[in-house]
Amino acid sequence: MASQLAFKSRIASTRALEKIFNAQEMIASSHIAKARTVALDAKPYSDAIFDAVQALVAHTDDIRHPIVRKNEKNPRVAVLALTADRGMAGAYTSSVIRETESLLERLDRQGRQPELFVYGRRGISYYKYRNRDIARTWEGESDRPGVNVAREISDALLETYMTPAEKGGVSELYIVFTEFINMVVQKVRVLRMLPLELVRPDEEDPQQAVDSPEPGDQGTVGEPGSHYAALYDFEPSPQEVLDAVLPKYIQSRIHECLLTSAASETASRQNAMHTATDNARSLIDDLTRKLNASRQASITQELTEIVGSADALNKEEE
Repeated sequence: MASQLAFKSRIASTRALEKIFNAQEMIASSHIAKARTVALDAKPYSDAIFDAVQALVAHTDDIRHPIVRKNEKNPRVAVLALTADRGMAGAYTSSVIRETESLLERLDRQGRQPELFVYGRRGISYYKYRNRDIARTWEGESDRPGVNVAREISDALLETYMTPAEKGGVSELYIVFTEFINMVVQKVRVLRMLPLELVRPDEEDPQQAVDSPEPGDQGTVGEPGSHYAALYDFEPSPQEVLDAVLPKYIQSRIHECLLTSAASETASRQNAMHTATDNARSLIDDLTRKLNASRQASITQELTEIVGSADALNKEEE
């Protein structure tokens, strides 16, 4: 009897979990279409800004802007990890953290001094629990990031990058994020955002002139439409235009990384909740079979005891 009560209790608790998992799956399913569309719609804006940068490079003989020139003497490097605010997303956050740790180890072996920036409560909790120094954190709506948070992150990272080395500035910026491929596949990428590697049209590979850059490619600015550059006049000067365009390009790329990470998080949560729902239902079926077997064994034992008692009484009467 006690065993049956235990089975019934486990079945009830598992059924409650199954309802929660199923609800989370349905919520993620309702959000994934919009998240995927928003992530794809952000790419044309980044491409348009790239075209402006490409045109500027094609008409500038000597680019000395700090964003495109690496300071080899500064060992400090900034690393931004994009994680989730909420759990129930499978291995989404753990995969980003694992890739971030691998990047930090590589930088340490190279004699660099990584400075960690984290977006998302799960990543913040992970590093704070391990007493890891974090330069700055952001959290809130990791599955639906807006323009404001992208601007805030890009402004902070650009400020850190543009700060002189003697005042604590960094020479490079890496971003670890999850690229949305499709509903089943999401890949963790490491993107070197700064300094930009600008490629002139006459130096490009023919294949690069056709293919679009993947979000996870190392920080090469590359998506030319053709080998023929249009003629432009820059006012007031190419250098000042570069000062205005490049920060917007960085913001757009960071926003693009946030959006594709959000789509990946939602897809990971839907897949994880679908698997959890199936596992809960399988467990309920298994527990139900065990409950029925226990009940059947109990009934059989009671019948055996009744028959045994009846036989004993008959023998006594004889």
